[in-house]
Amino acid sequence: MKARGNESSKKLVCGGAAAAWLLVPLLVLVVLKTDCLPQVTRLRETNTTQLSDFFFSMRQYGLVSISKINGVTGNQVQYPGATKENVVQSVTQVSDETVRKVSSSSLESERISQQQQQPQLEVDKLEAADGMPNTTVSSDSVAEVPPSSASGDKIAGDGVDAIKDLKKETDFLAMNGEIDGSLQNSDMAAPRSKLMCNFSSRHMDICAMDGDIRVHGKSATVYVVSASNDSYWPENGTVTVRPFTRKYEISTMEMVREVTIRPTTTGDTAPPRCMVTHDVPAVVFSTGPDRGNFFHGMGDLVIPLYNTAREYDGHVQLMATDYNPGFISHYQHVLAALSVYPVIDFDADEAVHCFPSVRVGIETHGELQIDPALSKKGYTMMDFRDFLRSAYSLKNAWTSPAIRSSGKRPRLVMVLREHSRAITNEAETIATATEVGFDVVAAGPEMVHDIARFAEVVNSCDVIVGVHGAGLTNMLFLPHNGTVMQIIPWGGLKFICWHEFGRPVPDMGLRYVEYEVDPDETTLKDVYPRDHPVFTDPISIQHQGFSTLFSIFLDGQNVTLNMDRFRGVMQQIYQSVTIT
Repeated sequence: MKARGNESSKKLVCGGAAAAWLLVPLLVLVVLKTDCLPQVTRLRETNTTQLSDFFFSMRQYGLVSISKINGVTGNQVQYPGATKENVVQSVTQVSDETVRKVSSSSLESERISQQQQQPQLEVDKLEAADGMPNTTVSSDSVAEVPPSSASGDKIAGDGVDAIKDLKKETDFLAMNGEIDGSLQNSDMAAPRSKLMCNFSSRHMDICAMDGDIRVHGKSATVYVVSASNDSYWPENGTVTVRPFTRKYEISTMEMVREVTIRPTTTGDTAPPRCMVTHDVPAVVFSTGPDRGNFFHGMGDLVIPLYNTAREYDGHVQLMATDYNPGFISHYQHVLAALSVYPVIDFDADEAVHCFPSVRVGIETHGELQIDPALSKKGYTMMDFRDFLRSAYSLKNAWTSPAIRSSGKRPRLVMVLREHSRAITNEAETIATATEVGFDVVAAGPEMVHDIARFAEVVNSCDVIVGVHGAGLTNMLFLPHNGTVMQIIPWGGLKFICWHEFGRPVPDMGLRYVEYEVDPDETTLKDVYPRDHPVFTDPISIQHQGFSTLFSIFLDGQNVTLNMDRFRGVMQQIYQSVTIT
């Protein structure tokens, strides 16, 4: 009889439970019709707008503090990237952990009390009323509520039931696919995103974005979600930027992929959902135009990257469009010092990356130059050279004069070229510098090509000497107070050469010396007669265009140095880098 009775009881209980589930829709309707929660938006229909209205009302009355949806902190719910899972999780936090001491007859007074009193981060679970122990919840997921005068106070019974029923309805929506990734409500919005652009420089265009920024590299599109009213608003609704630093060179910029920036407002077509969420900013730049020239690599890319990304102290994601593996490999030490993350191949990446901040374009102030007045953080070229020394683990920050009587010889590195602007009598040149008193290092192209290795060589020297060309860019690795000697080829090139290598030198903490080749020291004398404009009016040759200038004066000549002249300059430098 007892066993039969137990079996009957089980059937009755199971049948009752089944019947109870059938009554859930009716119970939800009754709860939603009740006035126990005045002014709280009721979920009468299964759409995400009403769901977000509910969250807003609950937060407005101090019932909840939704602190994290899809990895975004703060009291925010407007995130189109929210998933069904994290919406349900947030509702669970609302109903089970973050509600305390709200009377159905005094919601407004509780809200005012919250503003006036110090919030406390301990909340009691609703089940504590049934004898469950109190639980301390982290500040990331709790409601900020005023301390209670009666520690045992709980939410009024009707209010608790209503919240639980609302939570059940939300669970039902999620399970049936009614909640998608486009949970939006203008009242619920996070702080508005902002877009600012600067197109005034002749060198580059830059757009800076902060807020909810989504990047899809494959389509070269950056979305500025819910852009603020004071953002930059283009007439056609989008901005295009080619993130490279030679804006004035049309042919160069044609090699750079355009990045489209789309600011959106509430009500616009939802931007793509986040697939990868980052808690660091991003910098988008192009490596496409780099052809392995060290001068342009440093001047057009590395220094501008430093200007733009250094302030983040490594916590920044670099994204390269027109991804050039050669550039990434060649400058791996610098890139690793700028960011602790691998560079993302922007064009090949299919994921939607979400960032708190994005910069499209990098900042330059001129070739091998940083203007502290223009730099956001007041950086200088000496700062940059210190950064390089750290990136390549170089030992010498400063050079000190050698004491002649000690027998210590100052060290000189001579950068040697092969195919153009080569020193035809380089052996004699090296011998002369050695006779003057220098310990000379002859650096051919094979040595110069390995940046890390050659950086150590240059950093061990007091002087660098070379004919105008990219190899002189290695002066960046000299210790402070070192000396740069530029040999200027024939052709009226004094200003051009000074602008590229002489002008930047003082800001680097270095000293500058020129040696200008005369007509007897150029191999052009073997090609053109002395009455040719190449000698009588070289500026007229330059006026024929850069290609003509380059083919004759840069690519078309070598130099044979006059040893008497060269020795005199070497002696002057020796006197300046030594003491008695």
